[in-house]
Amino acid sequence: MPDYPTATPGVLTSLNSGAYAATGGTGERILVDYKDAIMDYKVTDLPVMQYFAEPMTTDTGGNIDITFAQPSMKLEPIDEGSTPKYQHTKLRSERISVKEWGIATAVTRRMIEDSRFNEVEMALTEARRAVDRHMTEHVVKVVFGGAADTTFGTYAIDADTSEANLSNFTNNIYGGFFGSGMAAADIDASGKRLTSYANESSTRLIRGAYFNSAGGSGAGAFALADVAKGIDRIATHGYNATHLFISPAHYHHLLKIGDFVTAFTAAAGGEAGDASNPTTTLNNAANPFNKTALTGKVGSLYGLDVVVNAWVPSDRIGMFDLSVKPMVYVERRPLTVEEANPGFGIVGSYMSMRYGLKVVRPSVGAICINA
Repeated sequence: MPDYPTATPGVLTSLNSGAYAATGGTGERILVDYKDAIMDYKVTDLPVMQYFAEPMTTDTGGNIDITFAQPSMKLEPIDEGSTPKYQHTKLRSERISVKEWGIATAVTRRMIEDSRFNEVEMALTEARRAVDRHMTEHVVKVVFGGAADTTFGTYAIDADTSEANLSNFTNNIYGGFFGSGMAAADIDASGKRLTSYANESSTRLIRGAYFNSAGGSGAGAFALADVAKGIDRIATHGYNATHLFISPAHYHHLLKIGDFVTAFTAAAGGEAGDASNPTTTLNNAANPFNKTALTGKVGSLYGLDVVVNAWVPSDRIGMFDLSVKPMVYVERRPLTVEEANPGFGIVGSYMSMRYGLKVVRPSVGAICINA
């Protein structure tokens, strides 16, 4: 996922003079005839905190440890008059790193005097939008695991990324869903995230949550079989997938399958020409894509709410049980706006916040990768 947008350094005055970049250069006019000319651009919204995160607050700084209970007790038969063995609870801890982030906005007194609109208001509005973009990009890169980013400290996760790397705080401060390379011995083992569930076999429990798409390696490649696989891997651990997140490129391919523009093949999730398949004919009442096309918010597919958003990587789709949030967002200090007066005629504000986040529930998500 590319970084968007790049920072604009330096300060440019309304008098069409001075440097606008670190290397110097001729300034450009800052006066704008209409306020909406600058303010009116489309904001792509993805409320990541609402979807993915369970927010928490803390009064302490630095790293935060969050503890989860694991299955640890079992009823056992006892002889008449005897006492059963004492059992204790088993806990698992996740460590979340808290960092500080900030933006300093600069507005000169000349800009305020000469401009036709409120320079300070415009700067603060854009700074708040930048905070929204930052949080969205951060959460998406952590949840989907699709991009290495030196600023955020994330790294790319693929179908071969081992569970050891994802669960080791030293290697990965953000965690992830279940990785590859797990063995039956890891189930219910000390220091491991994998626990047994109901009558599920160890063979199914040790499958990773990151897998390659049956639809191919192209950006936006989509196969209905991928959705079924993600639902199955989440259900193995006792959860029910509620949401499917796809990019506009994936949505394009999804619509072509639903409209039968392209042949329905086994790679797309079924047998070609299968009359009982709800996607074989567009007019079939059971066709889930009919609902998708008619609803304003995309619709549902196999019981999952389908969310299309440009922030979702074009080479990944995600299935999640969002009735249980996969991520914890710890806020040490909320967004704070302070007055700044650095001199040289500059007035402005300094905005900063201190937070940390991490995927702490590895059982509730599955990521399909176009690889």
